[in-house]
Amino acid sequence: QVQLVESGGGLAQEGESLTLSCAASGSIFRINVLGWYRQAPGKERELVATITIGGATNYADSAKGRFTISRDDAGNTVYLQLNSLKPEDTAVYYCNAHGSAWYRGEDGHTLDLKDFGSWGQGTQVTVSS
Repeated sequence: QVQLVESGGGLAQEGESLTLSCAASGSIFRINVLGWYRQAPGKERELVATITIGGATNYADSAKGRFTISRDDAGNTVYLQLNSLKPEDTAVYYCNAHGSAWYRGEDGHTLDLKDFGSWGQGTQVTVSS
């Protein structure tokens, strides 16, 4: 299994900054894509930003110019720098990872390489005006 643990959420004033972190652990072979999503009360979960193993990034229009996604050299930790925060950024922010990992085979002895997709438990970001 692959576990994702987010940290760094909290309370901020409008215009301030926060940095979110997400660390992946487990029998990871490779993480191809890491991403951040968010879900505001009463709304569906939406993409914020993603970053690939090659460093290519993609941002939602609401995040462009204000948020920056990055990953560490090992590729298992992803960050989201939130600048110029607005009240409408208030949401639970979730980390997401897709890649391949080692899983115990049915015989209990072998290790099989399988694709995975995992979500973190989320971290709350609240922005007050």
